[in-house]
Amino acid sequence: MTDQTEINALPDKTCSIERLITMKSDVEKVIAGQKTATRRNGRYADVGEVMTLEGHKYVVEKVYSQALGDLTDEHANQEGFLNVEAYKESILSYHPGMPWLPHMRVWVHEFRPVQE
Repeated sequence: MTDQTEINALPDKTCSIERLITMKSDVEKVIAGQKTATRRNGRYADVGEVMTLEGHKYVVEKVYSQALGDLTDEHANQEGFLNVEAYKESILSYHPGMPWLPHMRVWVHEFRPVQE
């Protein structure tokens, strides 16, 4: 796992934070407090960056790489799912034909609401 405090060690972002969470169901989970992390195939945010979802602000606290095979039910809970199998089914439904490869790495973005 890459240490999120070593920002200079992270590769350049592949997309902007505005694209981090775009699906309505995911936005609803974040606002309801059910989703506190998202995994993407690229890096969309830096630690300390703020995203706004329907007027609510969230600060990114951790960014690190993770293999799909390392996911636990706790990680799936961060994503708003009961377990890894439910998370996996959801991801594969968004990306028909995509294989679920345990060695495939994704970028984890953990966030929390901004206290104003």
